[in-house]
Amino acid sequence: MKKEHKKNFESEKEFLAFEFKSSARIIDDKMVEVIAPDGEVFSVLAGIGKYINEKTCNYQLHVLEYVFDKNFSNDKELMTNNIWKDLMLNGVTLMGMSPGDKHGERTRIGKKIREIREEKGIEAKDLAKLAKIDAANLSRIEKGKYSVGLDILSKLASALGYHIDIVRKNG
Repeated sequence: MKKEHKKNFESEKEFLAFEFKSSARIIDDKMVEVIAPDGEVFSVLAGIGKYINEKTCNYQLHVLEYVFDKNFSNDKELMTNNIWKDLMLNGVTLMGMSPGDKHGERTRIGKKIREIREEKGIEAKDLAKLAKIDAANLSRIEKGKYSVGLDILSKLASALGYHIDIVRKNG
């Protein structure tokens, strides 16, 4: 067992018995799916499914769950960077990882729309009318609960006096 685990668990048996908030499962010999504590789904390219030894597979999956729980954050960029580092430190051969299903991005964009709307003193129902979208959809967008398409996002931006642009670089 790696030193990192020894800090928190007395034995490998105790580590394997612990239930983490994240859950990992093998998709195929190259791909693992991890569901983070907030429900966001990440695909991890790691050869865990290639192991013939079931004990090794289960241990590696548990390490993934441990690392996802340990590094969980609403800042998904920081979270994924820390996960990369921790997986390598914990002996999981990682070849790649998806940025998640973008719940974090939906939340960030929704918060920004609400922030701009409130700064301008615009009621949600009025912004919805200006953008010609349903007020209930605007509420879901602002809460990060609705995956908004480019057309709707463009309408909202225009109604707020903004335009869509590439605003942040990954990494």
